[in-house]
Amino acid sequence: MLPSIHHASTEQTASDSPDLTLYASLELSRATWLVTCLLPERDRMSKYSTPGGDGGALLGLLERMRARAQQLTGRPVKIVVIQEAGLDGFWVHRLLEANGIESHVVDPASIAVPRRRRRAKTDAIDGETLLRTLLAWTRGEPRVCAMVVPPTPEEEDRRRVCRERAILLQERIRHTNRIKGLLAGQGITDFKPLHKDRRQLLDAARTGDGRPLPPQLKAEILREIELIELLLRQIADVEAAREVLAGPKAAKAHPRSFSSGSSKASVRRSPQSFTSRASSEASATAASWQPMRGSRQHHGGAARSTKSKAFPKRVIRVCAVP
Repeated sequence: MLPSIHHASTEQTASDSPDLTLYASLELSRATWLVTCLLPERDRMSKYSTPGGDGGALLGLLERMRARAQQLTGRPVKIVVIQEAGLDGFWVHRLLEANGIESHVVDPASIAVPRRRRRAKTDAIDGETLLRTLLAWTRGEPRVCAMVVPPTPEEEDRRRVCRERAILLQERIRHTNRIKGLLAGQGITDFKPLHKDRRQLLDAARTGDGRPLPPQLKAEILREIELIELLLRQIADVEAAREVLAGPKAAKAHPRSFSSGSSKASVRRSPQSFTSRASSEASATAASWQPMRGSRQHHGGAARSTKSKAFPKRVIRVCAVP
């Protein structure tokens, strides 16, 4: 009876004990992904590499490390991964979360680095720094780093409309300035490339000494005008899609920001910042202005709210007319 009672007590203790944690950091590059791991109850970090962009190889490596840690400790092991926000977006984070791995995305500018002298910068050093930052953040130390709250795929896709519009506006400005620069060299300073009769105005344009435009210069300007007209059509299509996503209420509340084809319409930011998961879910139903890439959780994961200054309150005084 005594051995069976002792065996039952051992099983109960093992089941009640918390899971051990395997910490890992990811340094993502185009050719190679460097994975820095710290096994439970170990002090030495291990480094492994997988082909860049191969999510299956990354999952296989993490599972092998989990199996090794469970074999050494005889207890369940969970995996916590950290990576920097960068060009790879959030698909790696979503892949890890979908496979039961806790994943965090950190703002790289918020990680503290020594400033006494110029430091060496390699993937191996950055991986260890990132892993130590994760350990400090999980312990609850304040002001360690700023964790980004990744948006959902739907929220990320809604932002494409305003981002594309901003890029198209920049391209339109670039071609407009090029036309003005070409004509300024000929003494023409009053030409408006965005005028509806721009082609007729170009035919009637004369240089500062009274000559018609040279044929090659005119052909180049006409090609620039064709690009501007294409950009104007694309901007109108993007603004129409943005108005559909925003809904009639947002378009009615801010009619100036939804004017199709307006050259002075500004790209507004969302009044709701992604400061927590709850606010990010609520923002999915808000108007599809361009929001921030992702908010940050400061002081060891505690969310810090920000005040929006996009729509300041206005006070209108009403006085009686005698």
